[in-house]
Amino acid sequence: MKHLIRTDDFTTKEIESILEDAELFSDGRFEGILRDKIIITLFFENSTRTRSSFEIAAKRLGAEIVHLDVANSSTKKGETLVDTAMNLDAMGPHAIIVRHQNSGVPKILSNHTKASIINAGDGAHAHPTQALLDLFTLKKHFGDVKGIKIAIVGDIKNSRVANSNIELLTRFGMEVVLVAPPQFLPKTNLRTTHRINEIIDEVDAIMSLRTQTERHSSQTYASLKDYASDFCITSEVVGDRDIILLHPGPVHRNIDICDVLLADKRCKVLEQVSNGVAIRMAVLKKLINDI
Repeated sequence: MKHLIRTDDFTTKEIESILEDAELFSDGRFEGILRDKIIITLFFENSTRTRSSFEIAAKRLGAEIVHLDVANSSTKKGETLVDTAMNLDAMGPHAIIVRHQNSGVPKILSNHTKASIINAGDGAHAHPTQALLDLFTLKKHFGDVKGIKIAIVGDIKNSRVANSNIELLTRFGMEVVLVAPPQFLPKTNLRTTHRINEIIDEVDAIMSLRTQTERHSSQTYASLKDYASDFCITSEVVGDRDIILLHPGPVHRNIDICDVLLADKRCKVLEQVSNGVAIRMAVLKKLINDI
């Protein structure tokens, strides 16, 4: 059984096929190909976009969705995550979509299930469907993304979105520059800078990230306002440049991106959300229907 834990679980050819399916689905060309299939969502972290996106994707393809209420599940009685997954798997679902605050949990569960495990975000490790929808959004705008330069700005060290995007976007030939304060930069061979203005005239796209305050073991910035003074993507920074803006959400307004740019036609945030449904439809098709 195929699982999706990281973006590199799919070959480039498989990803290109997923993007092609997503293009068809985004145009409304789909049928109930997952009718009689059962998908369980198992979210140990809060989610608005990802959970809703997966549920809408599954229902559009005709699947049945079962959401486990973690707050009232047997994990609160001491049952291990592995036992929870094995018990759910014994009920015969075709896929289990997992989000967890700890890195590595979806991978561990995938060793104990017949159902496909789909990682909907694990700690600061990976968020593969977010990276896939970001690539899809970029390709819809630019066409061929090879040679396109993108700046990823913000709390990169603690970002599963950044990890997945770095792997996927560089694999498709994009040049990635990391922009962050020193304490938010991971060890990397990629080009880095602490100043947005150093790269603003070079890039074709900017991906802003939310500051992952829940993952900080100590205070890393005097305040979010101080952080925003250096790293908020503002209309003054971008000006009239032909640059598109992405953000995985939720957006901290006027900390990650200013209100004016969020309303600008160059901002692709809501397009990313729309594309996320199509991408997750394509992923579900690949893992459940095409195997």
